[in-house]
Amino acid sequence: MASDATLVLPSRDKGVAHTLKDDLYGMLLGVMFIAVGLNLLKCSGMITGGVAGIALLIGHFSPLSIGMLFFLVNIPFMIFCACCMGRAFTVKTLAVNLALSLATEVVPQLMQVSYVHPLFAALVGGTFLGMGVLSLARHDASVGGTGVVTLWLQRRAGINAGKSQLLLDLLVFALSLLTLSWPLLLWSSLSALAMNAMLMNWHKPGRYNGKP
Repeated sequence: MASDATLVLPSRDKGVAHTLKDDLYGMLLGVMFIAVGLNLLKCSGMITGGVAGIALLIGHFSPLSIGMLFFLVNIPFMIFCACCMGRAFTVKTLAVNLALSLATEVVPQLMQVSYVHPLFAALVGGTFLGMGVLSLARHDASVGGTGVVTLWLQRRAGINAGKSQLLLDLLVFALSLLTLSWPLLLWSSLSALAMNAMLMNWHKPGRYNGKP
């Protein structure tokens, strides 16, 4: 029957490239997820892994805003990105970096949370971060920072991005021992596990069709 043709799914072997609209929408969602996730963690006094965690740690000693610190800490990683990840990826990542730095400043003005349980903040905030990073990665972009290194390692050496990100996060948490209390460190560790669980389970080579 002719009408049955509408039920036939396209072959999974033939990927469909993302359009510019797809990329913009995916990157916007990624920035929104990450900005909200960071706000949840910040409301509970937690940190996270990656460049955001480094910015939060420096924020204990610097009068600069987290958004500004996020951008400054990202500069050496952006240089690495330009050298190793290609022009298109670098341009997208720079745009995301600027948008996320701005969103980190704006979201607290739009969404003020008076109380959030540490367990909720750790699990939901961490999961939101993972969703955001995943959304960006699927559209050939990242927030910069250590995420650029993990994506490069996955492309060049086949090392799972979630596993390498977890290792780098452990280094950030080791540094946080200097300023963070043990309870907050444990809750923050749970948020990092939630974030990296998203990447380890969903960001796998060959899982998606099309480009990127």
